[in-house]
Amino acid sequence: MANDPRRFLRYLEAERNASLLYRALADTVDGDRREALLELAQIEDDHAAHWVAKLEENGVEVPPAPTALDPNDAALVGRARGAGFADVLRHLEEAEGADAGMYDAEPEAPASMSEDEREHIQVFQQMRHGLPAPVPPPGKRGHRVVTPNQGEPWHRTDKSGSMRAAVFGVSDGLVSNTALVMGFAGAATGNSTVLFAGLAGLLAGAFSMAAGEYVSVASQRDLFRREIELEASELREKPEEEQKELELIYRAKGLDRASAAAVAAKIMSDPDTALDTLAREELGLDPDELGSPVRVAVSSFVAFAIGASVVVIPYLFFLGDDASTTTPAIIAVTLAVLAMVIVGGLVGRLSGRGVVFSAARQLLWGAGAAVVTFVVGRLVGISLG
Repeated sequence: MANDPRRFLRYLEAERNASLLYRALADTVDGDRREALLELAQIEDDHAAHWVAKLEENGVEVPPAPTALDPNDAALVGRARGAGFADVLRHLEEAEGADAGMYDAEPEAPASMSEDEREHIQVFQQMRHGLPAPVPPPGKRGHRVVTPNQGEPWHRTDKSGSMRAAVFGVSDGLVSNTALVMGFAGAATGNSTVLFAGLAGLLAGAFSMAAGEYVSVASQRDLFRREIELEASELREKPEEEQKELELIYRAKGLDRASAAAVAAKIMSDPDTALDTLAREELGLDPDELGSPVRVAVSSFVAFAIGASVVVIPYLFFLGDDASTTTPAIIAVTLAVLAMVIVGGLVGRLSGRGVVFSAARQLLWGAGAAVVTFVVGRLVGISLG
């Protein structure tokens, strides 16, 4: 049977049935889930076309494509319509896991087929946990399904979020306080008034940003802890299901059925290790790095204050000298422009967007805000003067 081309019929039937099932399920959902299911169906169609070509090449008659779901798949679609698509995700994940190694020993199957089948498991895992399920357009193989930490550069290098808060804190402080100071400078209110406004903006903005970041990260941390607690509860109440999930995860990573089962059983023998592994592999969370609200708040406060102080510092040297308001304004603008270029370039380097593009964007928006507030301040100053 190993060299019998009629074995391709079994592969063709499986791929055609899977495509029909995914298209039927796509009609039960909308948005990203619908798009992902339709793309999965197209991938299965590509696989089926490969087996049709192999059958024709070997002179085996190709059966007509099915036009109706088989009874089991029809029942699954009915369940999705009645109870909701989320109710059938675990079944889809397990079904893909059972077929994940179907092509491992098949010499006529391209390597991409085995990769696709394993990644389908991860797609359904991510769907089940409410995460994006990235699936490439047909013909673009060699992709990898992205987990939360893999897809966000900030989390790879700074899981606490303090670096992100620091960089964007500097940027926000620089832009907002430059605009504020230029507004007062445009009104020709005197160096002392501009300095007071700049310091008030610095403190108000820094405290506001620190408070916002603290609440945001603390809420996120609480949510992550809740996810881990729910996983711990499932581990206590449904250990067999959780062990099955681990098997599917390791089968998706390339292990054969026996090896995946052995690894899952070993991990499940220690409840703490099992919880840690499920949190990392299934939820994409690192239990040791859920983010530090205090660290992020401090980083935000200090960073905002540093950015906001750029346009305030020049006025410290001209305090009480209201006869010379142009000089500190020119120095402040010069320092602000240099700082915007540097901060924008740093953001571009860290985000991967491009140093030149990000620096130009930062300068454009920062300078635009400063010009607008300066003009408004000048108009108000003239009307009040």
